[in-house]
Amino acid sequence: MSNKALFAQRRDGRVAALQYLYSWSLNRPERLADDLNLFFENLQIADGKPREHYAFGEELIHGVIEHGDDIDGRIRGLAQNWDFDRIARIDLAILRLAIFEMVYRKDIPPVVSINEAIDLSKQFSNADAKRFINGILDKLKDQVGRDARKVT
Repeated sequence: MSNKALFAQRRDGRVAALQYLYSWSLNRPERLADDLNLFFENLQIADGKPREHYAFGEELIHGVIEHGDDIDGRIRGLAQNWDFDRIARIDLAILRLAIFEMVYRKDIPPVVSINEAIDLSKQFSNADAKRFINGILDKLKDQVGRDARKVT
C-alpha cells in the first residue's frame, strides 16, 4: 500500500473512531462488541468499505476506552481554567483520540496526532475548537518525553 493510500485509510479510521467515540460518550452500550459490530455494519452500508478498512480506527476506539481514565485525567490536568464537564463532547472525543495516539502509540509522531486532531476539529467542531485542542495537545507534546516528529 502506498503512503498516500495508507494516510487516506488512517484518516478514514480516525473519522470512524471519532464518530463512534462521540456516540459512546453520550450513550455507553452494555455490550461493546455488539455495539461495534452494529456500528461497522452501518458504516459498511453507508460507504461500501469492509470493516478491515477501519482496523486502525477500531484499534483507536479500543485504546481510548481501555485507557479512558488516564486520558481523561490528562485532559483535566492540561485544560487549565476549563471545567471538564463543559468541554464539548465532540472536542472531548477528538482530544481523547489524539492523546491516546500521543501517549500510547509510539508508531505515530505526536505532531501527526496533533495535526490530525486539528483537521478533525475543523471538519466536525466549531471554529474556536482548533485553538483549544491545539493548546491542550501542544502542552502534552512537551510532556510525552520523546521527539515530537519521530516514531520510537
